[in-house]
Amino acid sequence: MKACVSLIVAMLCGLAWADLYAAPNSCQGRCREAYDKHQPCHCNDRCQEFGNCCEDFYSLCSSHEGFSHRSDAVTNEDLQSISETIYRVDTNKAHKEDIVLNSQNRVSPSETGNQVDRCPEPLFTYVNEQLFTKPTYAAFINLLNNYQRATGRGEHFGAQELEEQALFLREVMKTAVMKELYGFLHHQNRYSSEQEFVDDLKNMWFGLYSRGNEERDSSGFEHVFSGEVKKGKVTGFHNWIRFYLQEKEGLLDYYSHNYDGPWDSYPDVLAMQFNWDGYYKEVGSAFIGSSPEFEFALYSLCFIARPGRKCHLSLGGYPLSIQTYTWDKTTYGNGKKYIATAYIVSSTQ
Repeated sequence: MKACVSLIVAMLCGLAWADLYAAPNSCQGRCREAYDKHQPCHCNDRCQEFGNCCEDFYSLCSSHEGFSHRSDAVTNEDLQSISETIYRVDTNKAHKEDIVLNSQNRVSPSETGNQVDRCPEPLFTYVNEQLFTKPTYAAFINLLNNYQRATGRGEHFGAQELEEQALFLREVMKTAVMKELYGFLHHQNRYSSEQEFVDDLKNMWFGLYSRGNEERDSSGFEHVFSGEVKKGKVTGFHNWIRFYLQEKEGLLDYYSHNYDGPWDSYPDVLAMQFNWDGYYKEVGSAFIGSSPEFEFALYSLCFIARPGRKCHLSLGGYPLSIQTYTWDKTTYGNGKKYIATAYIVSSTQ
């Protein structure tokens, strides 16, 4: 009899331990668990503050004794509303006459890995470079030459590079786009002051971490906007201004595209295949004709509200989704995550 009881207890304990550790990305059996930096996501009350809760935190832990469930959690409706507002107030975006695209051949998703140049002409036939004299564009472009694209080679910022980062943040925060974003997040109790918001943007976007052998060789900003090369392939590189400037210098060869968004004005969306100075990018989705602050705002919004998940937005009445990923190997502050990447995906995915 004792042996049977022992066996039953062992089985029950085994099931409990299995529930606790079988799914590290879940809050199953982990509500009110103490913070552990080694966990990929968290299930304590402060995870809401730091945006690193597990995806099922709200469903599993919100009614758990001792939790004060946030009534200000960002809903999909909230995201669609604020993204439409950001879309509407982007007055620095390009107008239709500012950009002439030559998109040429479109390929199916199954063909994007073929590395075949199906477009003999450049993607950009014309860009009104007066756009680049606007303060946010100029500040953005100044950042692009601050990085070594190869991962494994440490980044080192001097006083000038740090001031360029600060200038970019100052300029974008002057725009209606970023003021709307801050107002929304402040209303959601994510930030108590604009300075707190700016400090967090600086850390999540410009904070350095290691993707390769050497410490501090990458950041969210470098990966998403400037582009990197890792193991012989282009990674990141989701910005139209960077694309245009590199194509103009003869360093980028446009191969094809596999998605063209439904917008008939700017910003539009294009998913492209290209060769960047000898390295191939299979799918590089990007807004076309948007201001730097517009992209910066939407990617930041999605990273803060839906870190590591798809973020469903609405722009000009059309659905759009952004996928973000957190960098989980190192953190800043009290366990906050850096941006690993952010990019546009099909709204149906």
